Parts: sequence; C-alpha cells; structure tokens
Amino acid sequence: MESYYENRQLPQPVIPTLPPVHLLKGQTALVTGANSGIGRGIALALGKAGANVVVNYVTAPEDATQVVDEIQQGGGRALAVAADVSNEAQVEAMFATAVEEFGTVDVFVNNAGLQRDAPFHEMTSAQWDTVMNVNLKGAFLCSRAAVREFLRRGVRPDVSVAAGKIVFISSVHEVIPWAGHVNYAASKGGLMLLMKSLAQEVAEKRIRVNSIAPGAIRTPINTSAWQTSEAYAELMKLIPYKRIGEAEEIGRTAVWLASDFTDYIVGSTIYVDGGMTLYPGFETGG
Repeated sequence: MESYYENRQLPQPVIPTLPPVHLLKGQTALVTGANSGIGRGIALALGKAGANVVVNYVTAPEDATQVVDEIQQGGGRALAVAADVSNEAQVEAMFATAVEEFGTVDVFVNNAGLQRDAPFHEMTSAQWDTVMNVNLKGAFLCSRAAVREFLRRGVRPDVSVAAGKIVFISSVHEVIPWAGHVNYAASKGGLMLLMKSLAQEVAEKRIRVNSIAPGAIRTPINTSAWQTSEAYAELMKLIPYKRIGEAEEIGRTAVWLASDFTDYIVGSTIYVDGGMTLYPGFETGG
C-alpha cells in the first residue's frame, strides 16, 4: 500500500528509527488528551520507554482503547480514563484512579488543548472561555493534582532522581502572534508563564517542569494544512527544515524530558518546529 506521502508525491519525512530504550521503566505517566494526535504519539512513546501509561480522553473512547491496546501489545501497561480536564472533580478522580491502579504518578504530560477560532471582533465569550478552560485552567487543575501526588510520595530513587516531572505541551504560538486565533495564542502564552512560574516554585522539591512547543505537526486536527500538495507547499514557506513534523517526534521529546537524562533542565521550552520560530520570512533581510 502506498504511503500518504507517496500517494500525493509529497516529500517523504526522514525520521530515524530508534530501538526502544526503557528510560522510564517502573514509572507511571498520565497524558491528557491522549487518544489522538500529539497526545497519542506521546502516550505510545512513553509506553515504549517502559512507563505505565494513563490515557486520558474526553470523547471517542474507542480511540483511547486503541492506544491502550497498542501499548499493551508492546508489553506495557496502560489504562484509559475519561475526564474533562477543566472539571476539578473529574481531574481529582482521574488522578485517584491512576494512583489506585499503578501506585503513583511519576510523569504528568499536559497535552489536552483545543481551538475555537474566530476574528477577534466576532469572537464570543463562549469561544474564549472554552479555550481558556481547557488549555489553561485544565493545565492548572491537572498540574496541581500532579504536584500534590509528587509531594505526597517524594523521590523514588529506584526509578528517578526527581520527585516528579511535568511536561506541558504548548505551541510555537506562545511566542508567535496568531491573528484569528487570539484566544488560543493567549492561552499558550499564559501556559508558558504558568510553566516557568511553577518550575521556579517547585524546583527545590525536586520536581522538574518544562514545556514542548510543537510547530506544524501532522495530525488529524490540521489536515487542511498538509493534505494537498498546494497546502503543503504553502506550509513549507514557514518551515526552514522543509518538512512537517510527526507526533512521534513530540513523543520522543517528551520521553527525553521525563527521563533523568534531562535532570538539569528546569523551566525550559523545547521548540520542536523545524525552525518555524526562526521566522523564515526574514531570511533575506526582511
């Protein structure tokens, strides 16, 4: 069967195949919005790295079950848990379920996020609130639950030198303005300072907090940006590396940030964007 890229004569992504390395063996990771797209890629990567994975979802339970099945088929342990991250009671119940099933949570990946786009003068308060409630309030509620569990448990030196790791999935739009998406960009800008302020506060407790800021990643949510040769060519004007990213690459970065290999990285954003934040429009001098 032809691949998506061969079928449309698009550039083939060159992603090196890496052997599984169990950097997170014995640890449990909870990933929000893990039933599709970037969250799915992160959950699968964490499973391959040896972690038990709690696969959070709010819709499409069959997709969450598929992620769980794939992790289990690879020899890992996983559990799907439904929860709306903007609902405090549901967040607390989700973490309680994770602790009951796996004993604790060592890694929290705040991936759940959404867009409700509109021109600013037409944007409704409901569109604004929906984005802020999931992208920012949800990050607060889930991270608070994670920090409380890390503090309760403390360092487990048999699995990690840190008491816990939090990885926020932000966006290049935490620094790149995005007309027509003001609520989304504002939520990601807020997420950046939530991450840094939290990292500053809990570092002395041996809790590491960092972010990944993806650029253009090939997921079902943004097919209009890459599904045709014309759209793909237009997208490449924004990416110096001249290819779209894959969810697997965000997953690998999340594994790296959750591992002890990065124990001295605190309060940083890792941009995984093919150079989008290099502002390629200025490569000829503006």
